[in-house]
Amino acid sequence: MKAKTHDHTALPQGRDIPFLLAGIFGIGSSGPLIAKSIMPISTLVFWRNLGGALIMAPFAIRSGQLFDRKNRRLVAISALAGVVLAGHFLAFFAAMRFTSVAAGTALAALQPIFAALYMKYRGAQISSQSLGGMALAFASLLLITGVDFSLSTRAFVGDLLGILCGALSAAYMIMGSRVQKSLATSTYTTICFSSCALTALVGGLLTNSPLFHFQARQWLYLLGLIIGAQFLGHTLFNMTLKRVSPVVVSLIVFFEVPVSAIIAWFWLHQKPSVGTIPGIVGLLIGCAIFVLRNKAPID
Repeated sequence: MKAKTHDHTALPQGRDIPFLLAGIFGIGSSGPLIAKSIMPISTLVFWRNLGGALIMAPFAIRSGQLFDRKNRRLVAISALAGVVLAGHFLAFFAAMRFTSVAAGTALAALQPIFAALYMKYRGAQISSQSLGGMALAFASLLLITGVDFSLSTRAFVGDLLGILCGALSAAYMIMGSRVQKSLATSTYTTICFSSCALTALVGGLLTNSPLFHFQARQWLYLLGLIIGAQFLGHTLFNMTLKRVSPVVVSLIVFFEVPVSAIIAWFWLHQKPSVGTIPGIVGLLIGCAIFVLRNKAPID
């Protein structure tokens, strides 16, 4: 009997469209807020995810799935996804402080290529047009990192962290997509965000990072991260993963890049350099071609 296939390039429909649009602006605000904040990275990750978990916890408790023994395996996978998410956040937050917001978010947007490569590993057929899109994306990546490397080694390290967080984000998306076939989004996000917060807390304790005693403005930046990036961004994206492929959701996250770049330009005065702008444009076009031209059914 032939295995059931699923089209991982089908575009979102219905209520998923406004959810994803809101999510784009939510996560698009994260890079500038992180760059503006002076809180330690692990502290930001801890409070951001703890806030997200507390917002979703009442809904998770009401679903009745949180303490059901038959869901133990799914709960464990959700917790593991939280550890992966913590790695993604730590790399992304560090990238925002090592390189420019525009370059860091662009490189983090490589996540759909990592997701699609995983699907290929699972048996998908990748078209020649998609491979061409990948080549364009990686050429653009070299252009972006080359520009930053010519400026400073610190920025180049930030670019590498951006690539790492893109890979971890793809893994987190794929895990969330599978778990939410059985668990409610509220249950999954409560477990995942709690696990992420705990992982960040351990990292903060090991590095002696303070958790309190910051200026009021820093707490406002944190509140912006919780409401924008964590709730409107990650939570809404997770809600769509029940119906939309993680490859497509990752593709839509591309639009975080111009949103973040525009905010950083006007708020942080980070005007993109001559080489960064065509690199970002080429990266987005290449990644879009890679995903959208792959029309073969995927297991």
